[in-house]
Amino acid sequence: MEVSSGLNPRPNSHALDRDKDHEEKEAADIENLELETVVHDYHFRSMSALEILRETVRILRYNSAGFMAIVAVLICPVSAVVLSNVLVNQTLSKWLSIRLLLIAKSSGLPLRPFVKHSCQKLSETVVSVTLSFPLFITLSLLSKAAVVYSVDCTYSRRKFDSSKLYVIVSKIWKRVVFTYLWVCLVVSGCVTLFLVLLIVVSSVFFLIMGFPSDLILYPAMVVGFLFSVVLANTIIICNIAIVISVLEDVSGPQALLRSSSLIKGQTQVGLLIFLGSTIGMAFVEGLFEHRVKTLSYGDGSSRIWEGPLLVVMYSFVVLIDSMMSAVFYFSCKSYRMESANEENEPVLEALTIPSVQ
Repeated sequence: MEVSSGLNPRPNSHALDRDKDHEEKEAADIENLELETVVHDYHFRSMSALEILRETVRILRYNSAGFMAIVAVLICPVSAVVLSNVLVNQTLSKWLSIRLLLIAKSSGLPLRPFVKHSCQKLSETVVSVTLSFPLFITLSLLSKAAVVYSVDCTYSRRKFDSSKLYVIVSKIWKRVVFTYLWVCLVVSGCVTLFLVLLIVVSSVFFLIMGFPSDLILYPAMVVGFLFSVVLANTIIICNIAIVISVLEDVSGPQALLRSSSLIKGQTQVGLLIFLGSTIGMAFVEGLFEHRVKTLSYGDGSSRIWEGPLLVVMYSFVVLIDSMMSAVFYFSCKSYRMESANEENEPVLEALTIPSVQ
């Protein structure tokens, strides 16, 4: 007589399947709950700079794989070039620095170390940006578009999809590039206007009013401070204009006008975001200058790991800056739409669906 052990493997298998399904459901619920928090904050109120930073971190956690891919493929190469100044022509930079010093001297500015250092940094920046322009208009601009797409995916409850990103970028690339060219034109115009105004003010105080050169430095500093405020506001408008050119069917000057209109009443938040990002980038650039470029300690063997580490740190600062610009756009737009009792819908999803005739 065969004795049954009373153990049946099938019920145990079903039980394991039920437990597995339950665990997957709990994980999905946690993920949805985290995303609900992001979407809830976006829909119901405008946010301060600190709240935008917190939401940026939550979005980064939700779509971490997509953002890490963007950092590795698109942002890190540009960061390595920017930090190392590998494309900077030292001869051209020195020539431009000497010309700027001659202009400063002829306008009456005293050639103090601060003035010399400013002329040197300005010349290096101009040469670096000019020679790196092909890299900025390709990889850097593509990374900004990819970041905006990923943030939009989060708000529309979708995961990052590289194939959809390719389809979207191929359709919006022309207007994004057109907007970026206008952004470069506007920023270049601001810098040129500042230099002209600085020369005019210095010349008036030195040649016409007869002020000594040491006193001319003070009105020049006032002009520089005013220029910093104007430049900061301009860069905020330009950053949001890039986001607008990705998410909305506008480009160029229309995107810039739309951006300036959208951030009205939220300029202080934008300035805090810009200030935080600028300080973060300057801090990493200073570390790279001191720890990697300048051999000020040891035998320099630490450059092997410090250089790549600082490039990754700089890339993350750039990523957070781009994400905060996108979140700032959604915050401003949500605030405007709530004021007008309108409803916001995902903007990029429709671009991936082919039109049916």
